[in-house]
Amino acid sequence: MDILDMQKKALEVRKGIITGVHSAKSGHPGGSLSAADIYTYLYFEEMNVDAKNPEDENRDRFVLSKGHTAPGLYAALALKGFFPMEDMKTLRHVGSYLQGHPDKKGTPGVDMSSGSLGQGISVAVGMALSGKLSDKDYRVYTLLGDGEIQEGQVWEAAMFAGHRKLDNLVVIVDNNNLQIDGTVEEVCSPYPIADKFKAFQFHTIEIDGNDFEEIDKAFKEARATKGMPTAIIARTVKGKGVSFMENQASWHGAAPNDEQFEIAMKDLEKAGEALCQK
Repeated sequence: MDILDMQKKALEVRKGIITGVHSAKSGHPGGSLSAADIYTYLYFEEMNVDAKNPEDENRDRFVLSKGHTAPGLYAALALKGFFPMEDMKTLRHVGSYLQGHPDKKGTPGVDMSSGSLGQGISVAVGMALSGKLSDKDYRVYTLLGDGEIQEGQVWEAAMFAGHRKLDNLVVIVDNNNLQIDGTVEEVCSPYPIADKFKAFQFHTIEIDGNDFEEIDKAFKEARATKGMPTAIIARTVKGKGVSFMENQASWHGAAPNDEQFEIAMKDLEKAGEALCQK
């Protein structure tokens, strides 16, 4: 893995997120930006996927359980070649195939329509079980929000996955500690998250989810883990990469105006220039 290359790609993903949400005048930039490094690593290092053959039955699967952060997934898919990055400007527009939540029927590279919180992990568990029953080698990844895991269905799915020893399943929790109404502790604390997954027979790994070295190590560890599913608890910064959005719950579901868009893109351009100096 070339860390510098990953960092550059993640910046392009973040630019795609900001471009899409600004164009739509609505959307969810905060949690999309916090998970941008995870999206980048999954699609450019970890997962076996091919934009030229998006329905390959042997491909790895990704389910975006926190479906409202679709702008991050779309930007990664575009960068991977599933569709033009220019189409991010059509986000949430009438007639666009890039809607506010992922739509498997309409969007190339999307493995599951999602958005109703708590349900994505259940689908991912089903996909992983299917792989086991069909003796397939594909792996299944699902990304959840830390606010999302307040949903009871998440833990029903986790119980089943642990019981069935689904070691082809990796659950990632984007632990940016903020949801729409404030901090997750204030709303309904899910902590300690890792201990809860351990109780359901998961191998657990806690990392800085905005650090590619830690991300890389975690996914390699997950791949080497046999006999149990893995949960990666990724501590991240909500709004990562955009100065005025970082650690602000108010940017959970708000779009930047024209002035804010210019500031955000300048932030990302400066970060890109700094990477080029390395």
